[in-house]
Amino acid sequence: MEAGSSRHGSPEAAESQQLRGTNQSGMRDHNERLVLSLVRQSGALAKSDIARMTGLSAQTVSVIMRELEVEGLLLRQEPVRGKIGQPSIPMALNPEGAFFIGLKIGRRSAELVLIDFLGNSRAMLQNSYGYPTPRDTIDFVKSGIAEMRASLTREQDKRIAGLGVAMPFELWNWVDTAGAPREIMDEWRNRDIRADLQALFSFPVYVQNDATSACGAELVFGDIGTLRDFVYFYIGAFAGGGVVLNGRLYSGPTGNAGALGSMPVPGPGGRPTQLIDVASIAVLEKTLNAKGIEASYLWTSPEEWSDLGPELDSWIATASDALAYAIVASASVIDFESAVIDGWMPPAIRARMVQAVQSAIGKIDVEGLRIPSVREGTVGIHARAMGGASLPLSERFLIGSTAPSRGV
Repeated sequence: MEAGSSRHGSPEAAESQQLRGTNQSGMRDHNERLVLSLVRQSGALAKSDIARMTGLSAQTVSVIMRELEVEGLLLRQEPVRGKIGQPSIPMALNPEGAFFIGLKIGRRSAELVLIDFLGNSRAMLQNSYGYPTPRDTIDFVKSGIAEMRASLTREQDKRIAGLGVAMPFELWNWVDTAGAPREIMDEWRNRDIRADLQALFSFPVYVQNDATSACGAELVFGDIGTLRDFVYFYIGAFAGGGVVLNGRLYSGPTGNAGALGSMPVPGPGGRPTQLIDVASIAVLEKTLNAKGIEASYLWTSPEEWSDLGPELDSWIATASDALAYAIVASASVIDFESAVIDGWMPPAIRARMVQAVQSAIGKIDVEGLRIPSVREGTVGIHARAMGGASLPLSERFLIGSTAPSRGV
């Protein structure tokens, strides 16, 4: 079927079409994204490899890769000599090809990260607070990005492709959990943070739900191998998640698909409650504070929590039971290959939680379902900020954008 045809095929045919190139004119941008996506997924590739994988003609691939090299997005590697014929020249992503900035707005802290085209972190800044306010957030972003840009050369600075903001939607509903004055949190209701930030910068600004952004970071930067369909849980101050289908982040028409924190799960006494009310780290903090234990290090030292004793054990058990039900419920809707769990916590705690979830699933009646494997996330505590940075990367350079429209 030729590009531009109005005839629609099966979903499988549509997916296959998006994974292949076209030799028609007018599709250069799609083909460039396709080449860059394949090189990102597979590592350095020769022109013959790209042509075989995409169905594009050798001439079309040669033109695309030459242009991407001229634009500084691809780099020539050492020739690979075979037994016959000319040596092939693999092309790899140029780390200096583009730069992206990610912002995470959280309950107790904000993070800024600057990454290169390979996803390597070039700079990271953090701002801790009692609760987030629009004014302080904008001041942090303005000064933080100025500091980051001062460390770049003029050529590097010109290659900043955008800012992605990862934040919970409807922040004004945090009054009780954030412990903030209602009038302060209501400021978020009346502000368009994307527009405020866009007014400061010439490069585009994108906004996406924070847990969905973390899911996008796992998809773009994580070690997921051949995994193409998975449900993702990020355990931060509040539990949330995302959905990946056919190797692409699915955020839905409003950007709120995969709102797993709102999923009903069994609560105290068997009464239904939401996952966010059981599996969030804010629940652990509240328990510790009630015992007279200072818990601020949960937010300031996510790489290493001190010995929390039975309160931590109890939280892991309760959160894992709830996550197990959420995973089983998700599997009844979509045949996921895997359930990925990551969060703002030390790797050892994450490993304990995954093991506890696996055990809890074994106690649930799953007759008639194919239960996905449960595995740890591979991006870690900075997944939300990295996910923010993945928004402009995906929007400009990859097939299957992880970014919604430029706004919430």
